[in-house]
Amino acid sequence: MLEHVLILGAYSFRVGSYGLITSRNMVRALMCLELILNAVNINLVTFPNYSDPQRIKGDIFSVFIIAVAAAEAAIGLGIVLAIHRNRRSTRIDQFNLLKW
Repeated sequence: MLEHVLILGAYSFRVGSYGLITSRNMVRALMCLELILNAVNINLVTFPNYSDPQRIKGDIFSVFIIAVAAAEAAIGLGIVLAIHRNRRSTRIDQFNLLKW
């Protein structure tokens, strides 16, 4: 069972990384970043259950990562909406608002 969960986490991380690198749409890039964080959560919950079921350190780290992911999604989508209002596009290669 451990191998299956680790394969799922590795596959999710790989798909998220590939999507983050190749994405031109900012919303898709944020979704791929969420997929990467969820793959990390899968591993953080799985490993402590097999090493010592009485400890919940992995679960606590997982809750912190979920909180950070929620804040990242809220702030990221807010930035995307603000840029979309100004530029009428969410393509990453067309963003030049932060250049001097």
